[in-house]
Parts: sequence; structure tokens; C-alpha cells
Amino acid sequence: MLLEKALSGALLAEERKEFERLLQSRPDIRAEWESVNSLQEVTSAMRFKKAPEETWDQYWAGVYSRMERGIAWLLISVGAVVLLALAAYEAVLSFVETPDIPLAVKLATGALVAGLAVLIVSIAREKWSMRKSDKYREVVR
Repeated sequence: MLLEKALSGALLAEERKEFERLLQSRPDIRAEWESVNSLQEVTSAMRFKKAPEETWDQYWAGVYSRMERGIAWLLISVGAVVLLALAAYEAVLSFVETPDIPLAVKLATGALVAGLAVLIVSIAREKWSMRKSDKYREVVR
């Protein structure tokens, strides 16, 4: 326990004295301390080598990584669409079944929601069709 505290620098003054006594009286503990301490110094000085930009460009251009990301986004999108559709269905049911809301408000709200849905589909369709003919698609940074 003292060895771990000494490595992290959390020894109290009294514990520090006891730890020094152990190091002087027990050569096996001193050898272990020196070994662990040097290992900690080496590992704390280690840093990951940063990969060059070309490596990342090759990785992202690879089929597997593009397919992996595509599948992930597809699953996220499908899950979100299903949850949003169920929530919208429940909201519409509770809205329509509420007798306190006048018919005009119900119709106006329905028109607003339908208009938003058409707008979202229109934007998504436009983005999808532009994606196929984007002349800057292959430009990298």
C-alpha cells in the first residue's frame, strides 16, 4: 500500500518516514521500488506518435471504413425515424381525440405539420440528388 501511495505521491509525512525505513531495511522492497519507479518514469514519458495526414486520408478512403460509417448512420437514422414516427402518431392521436380543441385549430395544426413534413422531404431529396452530382466531392481539404 505504501508503494502505491509513494508512486502516486500521496504519502503523508509519517508514512514517508515508514516507507524510507522499509527501503533501508529491506533490499527486496528497495529493488522492487526502483524497478516500479523507473517503469513509471518511462511510461509517463511515453507519447503516441501522431500518424501523418496521408495515413488518415487513406483510411477514410478505404471501402471498409466508408461502409462501416454508412451502416452506422443507416441504423441511427432508421431508429430515429421509427421513434419519431411513433411519437408523432401518439401526439396526433391525443391531439385529435381532445374535444376541447376547436376544429379550425386542429386543421391549421395539421396543415402546419404537413407543410413541415413536405419541406423536410423536399430538402432531403434535394440534398440526395445534389450529392450525386457534386463536382467538389473528391476534393480533400
